[in-house]
Amino acid sequence: MRIGQGYDVHRLVENRKLMLGGVHIPHTHGLLGHSDADVLIHALCDALLGAANLRDIGFHFPDTGAEFKNIDSTILLARTMELVRQKGFELGNCDITVCAEQPKLNPHIPHMQQVLARVMQVNEEQISIKATTTEKLGFVGRKEGISALAMALLV
Repeated sequence: MRIGQGYDVHRLVENRKLMLGGVHIPHTHGLLGHSDADVLIHALCDALLGAANLRDIGFHFPDTGAEFKNIDSTILLARTMELVRQKGFELGNCDITVCAEQPKLNPHIPHMQQVLARVMQVNEEQISIKATTTEKLGFVGRKEGISALAMALLV
């Protein structure tokens, strides 16, 4: 068994679609990034890569690569799972926390679990997603960005 952790942050801006866990979340702002800036998936990829000792998401999918410009992060997650499986590992489970003041994410969590399970080719029961705020403290509290922390257990 191997455990890994991942963390990601992206700034909220106008005129961008908000993607979290591979799901479009209706909101006035979206996350800024080279890809679709899905912080949940990016943190999860880093947790998986870390557990398999495969460096990080930026090493495999650099934000300088034109092929990754505006890419759907579910593609990055699928490729990450391929790398993990090439090293002989499978997902035991993952636990992900998303920090956002707005929008409310709890109604979207079951759909996120479905999407991630399909992309990763695992059971939904292996994917835990929680949402929290920072009680109006820091950049998340000021609604400037969203962060995510992920833990992944590989077997």
